[in-house]
Amino acid sequence: MAEAPHLMVVEARFHEDIGEELVRGAVAEITKAGATYEHFQVPGAFELPAALQYAVKSMDFYSGRRRFDGYVALGCLIRGETTHYDTVAAECARGLNDLVLRHTLALGYGVLTVENREQAWARASVTQKNRGGEAARACLDMIELKRQFRLNTR
Repeated sequence: MAEAPHLMVVEARFHEDIGEELVRGAVAEITKAGATYEHFQVPGAFELPAALQYAVKSMDFYSGRRRFDGYVALGCLIRGETTHYDTVAAECARGLNDLVLRHTLALGYGVLTVENREQAWARASVTQKNRGGEAARACLDMIELKRQFRLNTR
């Protein structure tokens, strides 16, 4: 039997209350699955790819901590009056996807891109769309898919 997955949950704190709700949904799903996690925070969505890169690269230099089986990126971008939203949203998604493909990572993408706080809350709330929980579930599903390929190559 495979060891329970160990996940890195990274929360962008720019919209703290929404980020906390996303984490709440993710942690509930992770716990329900019997997995473990470590929770980290970064200032905003733009910093999410760097946090994952730090974790991945740290394994090359320091083996004193358990390797993460998967990653859950959580945050919220609310459109403003300038194009800053578009730049951050695109670079966050591109950066995370580049890491997934370069390092074969299992990732749950829970970065909301919305027009206003009402939309953000509808998506973050664990009693509504629960995108944090969905991101964690996607990560766990991708970990299982990776394990299937690993098992088939022996």
